[in-house]
Amino acid sequence: MRCRPGFLLPGRVLSRLFRRLFLAGLADANAAGTLAFFGELEGLRRREALAAHLAPLSRKKWFLYVKPPPSAGPEAVLAYLARYTHRVAISNSRLLSLDERGVTFRYKDYRRNGRARFRTMTIAPDEFIRRFLLHVLPKGFHRIRHYGLLASTTCKTNIARARELIAAPLPASDPPEHDDAGLDAGVQADHRPPCPCCGGRMIIVETFERAGAPRGPPSPNAGVRSATP
Repeated sequence: MRCRPGFLLPGRVLSRLFRRLFLAGLADANAAGTLAFFGELEGLRRREALAAHLAPLSRKKWFLYVKPPPSAGPEAVLAYLARYTHRVAISNSRLLSLDERGVTFRYKDYRRNGRARFRTMTIAPDEFIRRFLLHVLPKGFHRIRHYGLLASTTCKTNIARARELIAAPLPASDPPEHDDAGLDAGVQADHRPPCPCCGGRMIIVETFERAGAPRGPPSPNAGVRSATP
């Protein structure tokens, strides 16, 4: 099968390859016990039932979007990525009510067109929490990974080398601290720890005594005292 000009591989070949790998991945995940089924799909836990359920999908045509992305500039790319990296599973504006029936929220049914696409659903609170937690990344996974100069393993070294190559001025640092003996009478040395993120001096807003419990707003008799930097 010949490939269209400007494409690396024929789209039909890619769609068939993706179909085979996707269905095989589902079967392998079920055999390994890592594929979970809930509700009406509980019967698909058996390998034979899942294979029979997936068999018609292997005969359907799968379509992949293999066209190049629109060249709208870096702003459009950042806006697209921000919608996936800095949002929660569901926004507060979509939550309509919470009562004895359950949680009611709005959603889009992409099988419909026009205003009929916007619908509402009410589910039990535990089911709503389960669906919400599906969007929480497992331990060890990261929502955003940095590569190149910002890779976590060599970030500081690479940034320092980049500043050196472009002859960028070094960032201003705090003046060196002096010993208590060299300070004027009545003035003590600043022992505030630096911020672990930016390296700047941290400002103490409040301190909590060992037996005190932080509360909001704190009670003046709850073991909390204000401190000045």
